[in-house]
Amino acid sequence: MNDTQAPGGDLICQITEAMPALSKGQKLIANYIIQNYDKAAYMTASALGAEVGVSESTVVRFANEIGFDGYPELQSKIRDTVRVRLTSVQRMESANIRMGEAEILDSILLNDAERIKSTLDTLDRAEFAKAVDLILGAKNIYIMGMRSSAVLAEFVNYYFGLLFDNVRLIRPAGGSEIFEHLMKIHSDDVLIAISFPRYTTGIVNAVEYAASTGARVVAITDSLSSPIVPHASAALVAKSDMASFVDSLVAPMSLINALIAYIGKKKHNEVTETLGRLEAVWKEYNVYTSGVQG
Repeated sequence: MNDTQAPGGDLICQITEAMPALSKGQKLIANYIIQNYDKAAYMTASALGAEVGVSESTVVRFANEIGFDGYPELQSKIRDTVRVRLTSVQRMESANIRMGEAEILDSILLNDAERIKSTLDTLDRAEFAKAVDLILGAKNIYIMGMRSSAVLAEFVNYYFGLLFDNVRLIRPAGGSEIFEHLMKIHSDDVLIAISFPRYTTGIVNAVEYAASTGARVVAITDSLSSPIVPHASAALVAKSDMASFVDSLVAPMSLINALIAYIGKKKHNEVTETLGRLEAVWKEYNVYTSGVQG
C-alpha cells in the first residue's frame, strides 16, 4: 500500500472504486465495511466473513483484491477510518459495543502498552536523529498542538523551556490568529507540529504556512499518511488509538519523553547548570514540599 495515502477517507473511495471488479461475495464484504466500518474495524476475518455470509478466505482475498497485503493491513486502515470519521458520540458508542464495564480497565491499559511496543518496533531511528538535529540547530523553536494534542505541546514546551532559550508555544484560538503567531517564523526556525486524529484544519494550515517560509517542520503524528507529513522535514510516528471518546496518546507521550531526554543528554552541561540554579531557587522559595509531616 502507498503510505502517502490519506488515512480513513480514501479507504471508502478505494473500496467503492473497486466494487465493479469484485465477486458477489466480495461485494457483500465491501458493502458491509462501507456501511458498518465502526463495527468491522474490530472484527477478525473469520467474524467478518460470518457476519456477511462468506468464508474467511473470501475476506482475505477481498483484502488482496483492493490492494492490501492481507487482512491485518486492511483492518488497520478500517480503524484509521473510524478514528478520523466518527464523531465523539459515535466513538463512545463504538467503544461501548466493544467493551463491557468489567473489560474497560484491562482493555485500555493493555492496548496502551501495545501501542508503545508497536511504536518502539516501527519508529524510524534516522528520522528521530534528524528531528533532534533540526531542533538543536534551530534559531527559534515553535511548538504547536491543537485539541487533545495541545496537552502534548504544553508538555514539550515546559521541558524545552528548561533546555532552550528560544522556545515559543503557539496557543491559537482559531482563524487568522495562527498566522499572527507564525508571522515571524523564518527558514532557520523549526516548527514542532503535533497532530493526532481527528486532525484539525488549523494545524495543517500552520504546517503548510511554516513550510512555505522555508522553516523546517518536525511532525509528531500517528502515521506517514497524516496530513501534516507532506510538509515535514522529519516525521516521528507514534501509534495512537481511541479509547471510547478519549484519544489514547500514551505512546506519543512516551516518544516525546524520549525526545526530551535525548536532547537533554546532548545539552548535558547546559542543562546541569540550569537545573542546579533552579533547584536553589525552588529550595529558597519552598516550591516543593518535603512530604515530611510534623
